[in-house]
Amino acid sequence: MKLSRSQQLLMSLFVIFGLIAAACGSDTATTDTTTDTAAAADDTAEDDAMEDETPEPEPEPEPEPEPEPEPEAATAADAQFVSAQFAPVEEAEKMQAILDAVGASFNGGEEGPTIDQILAGSGEIDVFGALHGAFPNLAREGALTNMVDVLDDLSADRDFAPAMVNAGLLGTDDYLHYVPWAQATYIMAANNDALPYLPEGADVQAISWEELAQWCQNILDGEGTQKCGLPHAGLFHRFLEGYLFPSFTGGVNSEFRSAEAASMMEWARDVLWPTMNPESVNYEFMQEPLLSGDVWVAFDHTARLINAFEEQPDQFIGFPAPAGPAGRAFMPVIVGLGVPADAPNPEAAVELIDFLTQPDTQGEVLAQLGFYPVVGGVDFSGLPVGVQIEADTVTAQANAPDALPALLPIGLGDRGGEINEIFRGAFDRIVFDGEDIETVLNEQGDLLQTLFDETGAPCWAPDPLGDGPCQVNAAG
Repeated sequence: MKLSRSQQLLMSLFVIFGLIAAACGSDTATTDTTTDTAAAADDTAEDDAMEDETPEPEPEPEPEPEPEPEPEAATAADAQFVSAQFAPVEEAEKMQAILDAVGASFNGGEEGPTIDQILAGSGEIDVFGALHGAFPNLAREGALTNMVDVLDDLSADRDFAPAMVNAGLLGTDDYLHYVPWAQATYIMAANNDALPYLPEGADVQAISWEELAQWCQNILDGEGTQKCGLPHAGLFHRFLEGYLFPSFTGGVNSEFRSAEAASMMEWARDVLWPTMNPESVNYEFMQEPLLSGDVWVAFDHTARLINAFEEQPDQFIGFPAPAGPAGRAFMPVIVGLGVPADAPNPEAAVELIDFLTQPDTQGEVLAQLGFYPVVGGVDFSGLPVGVQIEADTVTAQANAPDALPALLPIGLGDRGGEINEIFRGAFDRIVFDGEDIETVLNEQGDLLQTLFDETGAPCWAPDPLGDGPCQVNAAG
């Protein structure tokens, strides 16, 4: 069919409108797609941004600083211990064996130089062990720590002998210059072979000096040799100061020049010494000549007789020192433990003193060294038989009805050795050299008075006590 011109024109308009519509529809779709793609891209970017913006982890808390380690508690092993007691090699070895239980070290030192070291303020000693007489000079210079509180603490589980504690006060009311450590004394020993020679009617447990001399003479007559002995190379000055002089004169220093002292020296020269074994001038420890049989009757410190009683307990007896006109004099020996005021480790010092004053340790010192306890509660049931012999003798001597305690010298400080030489010198000049008794006692007495005047040392028991320097009486 042939379209009219008007129809052809209308058809053309429809085609044109169709093309325009198609073109518009295509742009709309593209725009929507682009928009969706952009939105998706924006979402992805936002997700990426969110991933990039993940919060950083919380910082871990700083570790707490570790606490400073607590300082280790002081122990006995840390204490610097110097002792003028038990200084001889044999005794020092036994003391060290006891201290090994707490890892402490024993250092033996001479009394004078050690006192000088403390007075000089060396600050190197924590504990000083010494005889009672070593402490007054240190006390006068304020060189010792007050041990009252320490003793109170220690007394919570042990009982100290009151007499020993009082000695450490050195005349004060509340300043304890040392804690008691040990005590000892000097006794007599005899071989059973000597007993048949005792004078008729004599009791060996209550013998007099005259009976002792007669006993020794009887042995000499019967055996043809002197079998009594004295430790002239050892602690002979204690024999003079604590036994012979006070037994005959009733004093030590004050009666040095008395008529009684002169009579005693004459007796010692003419009666006693001729019955002594000539080797007495070389004897230091009497346990050795007793064990060898060279000596049957002897005087010495308990620590220097112990081996005889231990090795041959069935062969030896112990007995108290003889009595003289003034009584049965004997010398109690007190050993103390002091802490210098400048001790570098006072806490360790207390720990060591705690150990040394425990009943078990005190028992060990008794068993090994022959020094007797200063605290109660020591178990004596397992004592070696030799120590038991000595313990019985010490008890009998101290409890004798005529007992006359004569204390060790005090107040002389580092000049303590001089008094020993004065007493020894008097004996040697009279007995060995045969010098005039009165002259010697006067001259040695002058030396004794000078020593007291220069040191200011007061008298001690059994001499009359006073405030000023001890006075040596004029010749009787």
